[in-house]
Amino acid sequence: MSQQSFVQIRSPPKDLDAIAAEEERCILPHFTADTAWELGTRLRDRLRRASPNPAVVNITLANSAQLLFHCATGRGTQADNDTWVARKRAAVLRWGKSTWFLHNKYAGNEEAFRAKFMLGDRAGEYAIHGGGFPVRVKDVEGVVGVIVVSGLTMQEDHEVIVEVLEEYLQSLNK
Repeated sequence: MSQQSFVQIRSPPKDLDAIAAEEERCILPHFTADTAWELGTRLRDRLRRASPNPAVVNITLANSAQLLFHCATGRGTQADNDTWVARKRAAVLRWGKSTWFLHNKYAGNEEAFRAKFMLGDRAGEYAIHGGGFPVRVKDVEGVVGVIVVSGLTMQEDHEVIVEVLEEYLQSLNK
């Protein structure tokens, strides 16, 4: 049996300004089903190079919840991964920020988050764990889509999206 070496996902920033700068750097020139396919397959490939643990990649449109891309990176994902996808997606859509930004803004304190927005029993509909990321397009107001990764650590779920978006944007400028 061969030993596979994995390429670690870099650590994400924890400073809100730095996280906001990541989101700003990742604004796309366009976003179509083809873009979602390209990003989704790149995410799958990058996740398979990063960890033996399986993850789910999910990309949807914001206004209609239309599913553009969904896959597991390997065997072993659970239905719970899809629950996390839905919760992260809901948080991105409601607050227009990455779930990693929200996590750091509230220091991971879900009770403080629940109280701030008077979520009560609905708090479980949202997750402030990294891995939900807003898709924005240059000169278009608002979030047009959501990319979610679920299955690794919340830090890795977030930063792999940023790595892939940055790589994709660089490939467009070649």
